[in-house]
Amino acid sequence: MVPAPKIKGLYHYSFPCRDGEETRKFYEDLLGLPLVNCMTADKVPSTGEEKPYAHFFFEMGDGSYMAFFDLGENEMPLPSPNTPSWVMHFAMEVESVEKVLQMKERLIAAGVTTTDVIDHEFINSIYFFDPNGLRLEITARTEEPGYIEKAKSEAHAAMTAWTEKKAKMVAAKKGRAA
Repeated sequence: MVPAPKIKGLYHYSFPCRDGEETRKFYEDLLGLPLVNCMTADKVPSTGEEKPYAHFFFEMGDGSYMAFFDLGENEMPLPSPNTPSWVMHFAMEVESVEKVLQMKERLIAAGVTTTDVIDHEFINSIYFFDPNGLRLEITARTEEPGYIEKAKSEAHAAMTAWTEKKAKMVAAKKGRAA
């Protein structure tokens, strides 16, 4: 098998939106991510489907982008019916816990409900939803020196343990359904 090339980083994450201008106000005016590109088309290049859309990009400090598609139908994106609302989210990193708190204050002042700061042992985060129902996280790293290296050394064993536990949970659920 040909070796996988090293993935350099995130270029963009794309999500559907109900209204492009509403989304622009949230991401540019409230979160401070500048709108740097808005492309419109009537045909999807990758599929050939005839579908008018706008695809627009907000730049993050590392040069990656948060992007959206406005499909021109003014419809709210539907959540996944089998996934809890806290699972699918997009996390954005700021420089410090103080900056997390600053963003929390800014969001609350704009009428956006956020969680309290959650201490995950290696990051501190707040969570909230954008106007499209996308759960967002603003986070700052707080890990002690050596945390990442230790986590890397334990990751495969933790995945194996989870896989075994999951198999037992699935088997038990099938047993209850029978």
